[in-house]
Amino acid sequence: MSAIDESILTSSMHRAKTVPRAEAENRLLTPQTRDEDMEIEQSLRPKTLQEYIGQEKIKHQMQIYIQAAKLRGEPLDHVLLYGPPGLGKTTLAAIIANEMGAGLRMTTGPAIEHHGDLAAILSNLQPGDVLFIDEIHRLNSNVEEKLYTAMEDFALDIIIGKGPSAKTMRLSLAPFTLVGATTRAGMLTGPLRDRFGVINRLEMYTEEELSTIIKRSARIMKVEIDEAGAHEMARRSRGTPRIANRFLRRVRDYAQVMAGGVITEKVAQKALDMLEVDALGLDQVDRNILETIIYKFAGGPVGLETLAASTGEENVTIEDVYEPYLLQLGFINRTPRGRVATPNAYAHLGIALPQSPAASKQMSLLED
Repeated sequence: MSAIDESILTSSMHRAKTVPRAEAENRLLTPQTRDEDMEIEQSLRPKTLQEYIGQEKIKHQMQIYIQAAKLRGEPLDHVLLYGPPGLGKTTLAAIIANEMGAGLRMTTGPAIEHHGDLAAILSNLQPGDVLFIDEIHRLNSNVEEKLYTAMEDFALDIIIGKGPSAKTMRLSLAPFTLVGATTRAGMLTGPLRDRFGVINRLEMYTEEELSTIIKRSARIMKVEIDEAGAHEMARRSRGTPRIANRFLRRVRDYAQVMAGGVITEKVAQKALDMLEVDALGLDQVDRNILETIIYKFAGGPVGLETLAASTGEENVTIEDVYEPYLLQLGFINRTPRGRVATPNAYAHLGIALPQSPAASKQMSLLED
């Protein structure tokens, strides 16, 4: 890659990374990448499918596809990875490149703003290289259309000049594999989705898988941890490896100062309690949303805009950042009239479940 082209790619990625993020994305429990995660994640990421923990179905499929592509001497089919953030889509893309013995180029959808950005990236790929585009659902529509021919024919149509004298030139590209990642598969256009040969959804991790990840990360970081301590952190990690590794760093700090550097179950409990993360992985913001629905709106239903105004959060932040895990736990329900707190939410918060008017009337009749 030339110095000019590398500058284009680097600057475009920088533009995407410097977009102001919501304050919610900087909280401890966000599955999004925080600035502090970037450096440590590089050292913790597995390099091969064998080292990769979890996602067994995807691993088995990718092993077959990669081996078949290598036997044919062809690049791997284009791969789409989708699922909640923090589950290892970027890590899996790097593993695919490593297993194929190919180079890896990484960028994001918002970073490719113009045709020239796309042309600069694609024209510098070597045969068999893997191009990873994160947040691919956020590609500019004009850029996306140019990507179609690149994916299908390994060619790029470039328009030279303007007006009646404009000419179209087709630029041949080296065969490559595009790995796209998205947290919103529903926002992908049909034509783009159809051009991926392999489509995989990453699932949330089990407590056992997260515990294994934490123990592996602890070995790399030279942190002493026992089985119970790893399980305690895994239990509160919301099924997300990124959060589990973030917990490990914070609990390690607590253990070094308060417990001689050894992470046990009791140490992990005290450290995470100090960080206001409860036994199910809820923080103060999650509890505030539930308590607002329960106390201010009698358990609901309450509309999203009203809930946002009452909690001081943005609509999109509640819908995309906080609600998914609360829905997964069964603590809230979405109804046509708004959000409703479930009996599980009352029980977790230790709040008495109010009786419905019908139930109260029935109880009164029984007492009479």
